[in-house]
Amino acid sequence: MLVTANDRDKVGAAISAAEKATSGEIVAVIASSSASYVSVAPLVAALVALLVPWPLIYFTWWPVQWIYLLQLAVFAVVGAIAYYRPVRLALVPKSIKNERAHKRAVEQFLAQNLYTTKSHTGVLIFISSAERYAEIIADKNIYVKVPQERWQALVDRLTLRIGDGDPADGLVETITETGALMATHFPPGNSNPDELPNHLIVID
Repeated sequence: MLVTANDRDKVGAAISAAEKATSGEIVAVIASSSASYVSVAPLVAALVALLVPWPLIYFTWWPVQWIYLLQLAVFAVVGAIAYYRPVRLALVPKSIKNERAHKRAVEQFLAQNLYTTKSHTGVLIFISSAERYAEIIADKNIYVKVPQERWQALVDRLTLRIGDGDPADGLVETITETGALMATHFPPGNSNPDELPNHLIVID
């Protein structure tokens, strides 16, 4: 697990503190994975198994039945190895993992109702653990005020903290800095209702 119960409390407290200085809303989501990638195992196994007969056909006198049985055995063994989750993830190209994680982030922006805030000032801080991916998505009124480069700088620092084994404090820092950015353009009004939950959301 990327965070502990105590870490969740720290993150929730950071969200509450950050939102006191802004009319915006911050939601933090950690997903254990953005996709299962189960199709990778049979695909890799099939590709390896397809290569097995060629050297045997050209350089041995093995009967075709033996070659076929060996091909089936290779498919089964490679498929079992590739199905092991760490191996499966390692075999998926980074571009595909980033694409799946970005799609999950967009889904969470909608699922957590960040687009429904009164002033369209919701911000999602999203982490996908298996893909080692982080992203910040801001609703339209914040997006036009804060350039993407500022959000990317926060994401880069967050991913470094996660890589250093300190995801909770990295997330707290990101939330604090996000709140400060939002407060500059969207300070709290006379009434500052808490429209969305402040706790850390952890999903499979």
